[in-house]
Amino acid sequence: MATDERLFIVAYDIADPKRWRRVFKVMNGYGEWLQLSLFQCRLSRKRLVQMRGALNEAILEGADHVLIVDLGPADGVRPRLESLGKTIEVVERKPIII
Repeated sequence: MATDERLFIVAYDIADPKRWRRVFKVMNGYGEWLQLSLFQCRLSRKRLVQMRGALNEAILEGADHVLIVDLGPADGVRPRLESLGKTIEVVERKPIII
C-alpha cells in the first residue's frame, strides 16, 4: 500500500526548559523519540502542516530553533543510520491488531 507520507527527522534547540517540554510534548504526538531533542516522523502533507503549526505556537521566534529534514517518501526511503549504544529503528506503517 503506497502512501503520500514522507520520513522526516526533526531536531530542536529550545532555550527555555518550559518551552522545551512543550515542544517535546508536541513532537510526541507526531513521531518517534530518538534522543534528547531528536524525533523521527512519518507524516502526510496534512500532518506536516499541523506539526509545523503546533511547533510555531510552542516556540519563541528568535530564541528557539527547529530543524525539519525531509528524507523522502516514507515507503521508499532506506536511511542509513549508525547508532552507537542504543539501537533505533526506522518508523514503519504496519497494522495494529486490537
